[in-house]
Amino acid sequence: MNPYGNIFVFFVMGFLFVFLNMALVRLVAPRKPNPEKNKTYECGEDPIGSGWINFNARFYLIAILFIIFDVEIILVLPVIVNFRDYVLAGRGLTAFVDIFLFVTVLFLGLVYAWKNGYLEWLRTVRRQLRIEGKVTRVKDIIAEESRAQDRDAGEI
Repeated sequence: MNPYGNIFVFFVMGFLFVFLNMALVRLVAPRKPNPEKNKTYECGEDPIGSGWINFNARFYLIAILFIIFDVEIILVLPVIVNFRDYVLAGRGLTAFVDIFLFVTVLFLGLVYAWKNGYLEWLRTVRRQLRIEGKVTRVKDIIAEESRAQDRDAGEI
C-alpha cells in the first residue's frame, strides 16, 4: 500500500467515527427544547442588551501576557526536573545558561511591557503632537507650561 494510503484510511475512519456518532446521538438522544435551554449562556448570567459592545483591549493584552509567562513555566519545567541528570552528564552549565538566557529574554519583555504601561489597568493616554516640526508628547507640553507658570509667578 502507498505510504500515504495509511494516512488516507486513518482520515476516513476518523471522519466516519465522528459523523456516525453524531448521527447516533441525533437518533437516540431525547429532544425536549424549551426557552431556558435555547437561551444564550454567559457564565450563569442572563444576557442583557446587545452582544455588540465596546470591548477594552486591555483584557486581551493582559490575557496574552499571562499566556506568554504561563508557557514560559511549561517550557522551563522539564529542564528543572531533569537538571540533576544534566549535571551528572556534564551538561549542567549548558542547561543553566540556556534557561538563564530564555528567562532573561522573557524578563526583558516583561520590563518592556511594564515600562510602556501595558500592565497598568488605568493607563494615561500618551499622545504625540507635532508642534513646529518636532514631535512632542502632551506630558512634555504640560510640564513646560507649568515651568513657565512657575517662572512667571517667581518674577511677580
